[in-house]
Amino acid sequence: MSHPGTDPGAGLAALALADGSLFRGHGIGAQGTAVGEICFNTSITGYQEILTDPSYAGQIITFTFPHIGNVGGNAADIESQTPAARGLILRADITNPSNWRSLEHLDGWLKRHGLVGISGVDTRRLTRLLRTKGAQSGALCHQSASDGAPDAAALTAEAAAWPGLEGMDLAKEVSCRQSYGWEEGVWDFAASDYAAPAAVRHHVVAVDYGAKRNILRSLTTHGCRVTVVPATADGEQILAHKPDGVFLSNGPGDPAATGEYAIPAIQTLLADGVPIFGICLGHQMLALALGAKTKKMLFGHRGANHPVKELKTGKVEITSQNHGFEVVLDSLPAGVAATHVSLFDGTLEGLEVTGKPVFSVQHHPEASPGPQDSQYLFQRFVALMESGGTDA
Repeated sequence: MSHPGTDPGAGLAALALADGSLFRGHGIGAQGTAVGEICFNTSITGYQEILTDPSYAGQIITFTFPHIGNVGGNAADIESQTPAARGLILRADITNPSNWRSLEHLDGWLKRHGLVGISGVDTRRLTRLLRTKGAQSGALCHQSASDGAPDAAALTAEAAAWPGLEGMDLAKEVSCRQSYGWEEGVWDFAASDYAAPAAVRHHVVAVDYGAKRNILRSLTTHGCRVTVVPATADGEQILAHKPDGVFLSNGPGDPAATGEYAIPAIQTLLADGVPIFGICLGHQMLALALGAKTKKMLFGHRGANHPVKELKTGKVEITSQNHGFEVVLDSLPAGVAATHVSLFDGTLEGLEVTGKPVFSVQHHPEASPGPQDSQYLFQRFVALMESGGTDA
């Protein structure tokens, strides 16, 4: 089937997993081959934000929601300038755009960014396989119809040869190369544009392990002047900016691998006493710096409907998540307390250091896409900076 904005001569496509599973369909987006970890996301909105989330570096995303493309593509709904994901897998053909903000068909946007995709896949079968067997390496090929069907055996061999995300430091690949200032606020629906920053009250240095733009927007909206520094910045370089607080961002890859350079930097920050707030990979990096351990999950948490319980209040928040590694709850050292847990599987979702202005969460309070239940965490960070870090 062809549709506006899509090449009517779109070719054939196939997805092969390392375990020998094969899925055939037709190609969407760019032609070529992508190899990476196959994961699934259960969100029903925000496909463009998901594809540009730097935390998806090294991964090919299966969308469990069948209607992808209805918002089209635009220049605003992105979390990084260049998509980090390596490809995408859909059940249905790309939906024609029907949103007033659409500037182009999603298929054209995928082609422009070199993203390889396949549709016509039984995504329920694929998702069940991943939930049962765990994350799988996979190879996705989209080639012209004149070239015939992709070679299944060759794709399976490529998938099997890919080393996987364990031991892989991807933060360096998606991090900025030099420091810069961020001034854009969150989306203003009344103005149909991103808001100007709120009046500045505090200076925050954000360590960019793969920071989503909406996290930076959330900080500026809460009155923070934000300076973004590369993932490899050491503690002294971060403190040289004289921050009121330090934010540790989300990001991709194995936290233990990134920790080779990030842990010493965070330990310097901990010794200084500056307020610290971490999200996702930043949460995992903070935990490692404190002496805890991380491990690869069976299939990870990715979606915008994950229930998380705050232990102090008993309040349940519906959260947005994207991670394939977790902090081992039982490995938290003395003086570090769990603050949040997942109600799906009991995994750790947040921690704090007793008596110090240091905390982190595994989920994404900035959402984009997803619910806003956890936005209070940005307010908590600001409150710690306002109190000089005395109210942990």
